[in-house]
Amino acid sequence: MWSGPRNISTAMMRSWGNRPDTAVIDEPFYAYYLERTAKNHPMAAEVIASGETNWQTVAEQLTKGPIPGDKRIFFQKQMTHHLLPEMGRDWIGGLTNCFLIRDPREVILSYIKKNPEPALEDLGFVQQCQIFDFVRNRSELMSPVIDADDVLKNPDRMLGLLCDAIGVPFDKGMLSWPPGLRDTDGVWAKHWYDAVAKSTSFGPYAPRDGTIPDSLSDIYQKCRECYQRLSPHKLK
Repeated sequence: MWSGPRNISTAMMRSWGNRPDTAVIDEPFYAYYLERTAKNHPMAAEVIASGETNWQTVAEQLTKGPIPGDKRIFFQKQMTHHLLPEMGRDWIGGLTNCFLIRDPREVILSYIKKNPEPALEDLGFVQQCQIFDFVRNRSELMSPVIDADDVLKNPDRMLGLLCDAIGVPFDKGMLSWPPGLRDTDGVWAKHWYDAVAKSTSFGPYAPRDGTIPDSLSDIYQKCRECYQRLSPHKLK
């Protein structure tokens, strides 16, 4: 599941992790990304120390190793901006790739509460389009695209459509989950996952208040172009 930041990707991981047949993994390339880019993220040193910093090793674990817990489905929560340009892409072809999109206005207004001056590459929209194009050019099947706002408005229907699209039965257990953190959460969960830890289901949809700062108008427009490219393909 390829998503940018400030989406509902962690709630989506909770949803899939509540299925008895599914194992989940949380942003497996984060340690490599931080070590390579030296981004000033909270807990960066701890994330790097606790994770795998060889991307090839991570890719092999995601595609060739056994699924943890001998489960049937392996849900991989991936941040699109973690897939740096120097990383190979062929391993992606061995996965069922899904794309979680969200209106960039919602993303940026949420993101700037943590980082008021994001760069375009921090938001993941351009990389998401690139990954989508890579997968589409190598497969006759259309990769499912699902919009976060649609999920919040009708999680039962949208998760059912997603399961149908990838050929697995829908499980009502995906609609709710126990509160709290998980052993499968990244070490960064104690900093970022306060709201998710308190949640027991997808929250209700509510448009975010605010306006995009003038200083980010160019970035917003570029993100919107990427969002509009994927939006026509989303499940409805």
